[in-house]
Amino acid sequence: MVTALVMMKTEPHKIPESAQLIADIEEVDAVYSVTGKWDLVATVKTVDFEDLSEVIPAKIAKVATIYETETMVAFRTYSSQDLEAGFALGE
Repeated sequence: MVTALVMMKTEPHKIPESAQLIADIEEVDAVYSVTGKWDLVATVKTVDFEDLSEVIPAKIAKVATIYETETMVAFRTYSSQDLEAGFALGE
């Protein structure tokens, strides 16, 4: 599984509309409105990098209300929830 964080800019009055359009994309796990340089951040999960290379330009970047994106691909997940779930598998 490949996880990416996609930061997006949109017009301030378009944030709710943009967030909903992005959230409706199948591979998008969650969309957050945020403070700072970016307006929205989405977590995207795909089976492999090839699928990810289709989702970002063909789906997210095509949303008309989005005018800039930056994508970061996650190498590892460090989460106490993930660690606890992993240890619980042997129980």
